[in-house]
Amino acid sequence: MSNEIVFDIETQNTFSDVNNDFSKLKISCVSIYRFSDNTYESFEEHELGKLWPILEKSDRLIGYNIEHFDLPVMNNYYPGNLLQFPYLDIMKEVKSSLGIRLKLNDIAMATLDIKKSAEGLQAIRWWKEGKIDEIKKYCEQDVLVTKELYDFGKQNKQLFYKTLTGEVLPFRVNFEAEKIALELKKNINLTLPF
Repeated sequence: MSNEIVFDIETQNTFSDVNNDFSKLKISCVSIYRFSDNTYESFEEHELGKLWPILEKSDRLIGYNIEHFDLPVMNNYYPGNLLQFPYLDIMKEVKSSLGIRLKLNDIAMATLDIKKSAEGLQAIRWWKEGKIDEIKKYCEQDVLVTKELYDFGKQNKQLFYKTLTGEVLPFRVNFEAEKIALELKKNINLTLPF
């Protein structure tokens, strides 16, 4: 059974709020899906200490644009470096295959005919309004969309995108875990005691 985790984060502020400084971005919510027990769970900023052991025990972290956003922002809180963990950034795979970066929503619509329920800026407005339950629902739905894309891509070795002319075209992806990356995880010094 796989111990992979699909995740997404939402923040309390935007890059423009913090003068494009990653170290000042604050997390409002991290949502995860665990393949090992088919469950979704969300963690607020003050609960992140409960999340770290779950991530540390995972085989691989999976998300969309996690290499350049989610993991660096989470590293503001984590006492180690999450970028050393085995991970799959689906956006990175899309860019590698197509040569361009596309939004999660665009790939999900073209591949699965499903879409995100809102945008990240809406989640920041909800944070300011104190609507953390709305943020959790939105973040978990993003995780669901990402999980469904991952499952489809892993099974079919392709995803789809819509061209500027509206044509829906397939492109190849490889979501298989690299044995080398999984072996490296054995050598990571985890920062939390077990």
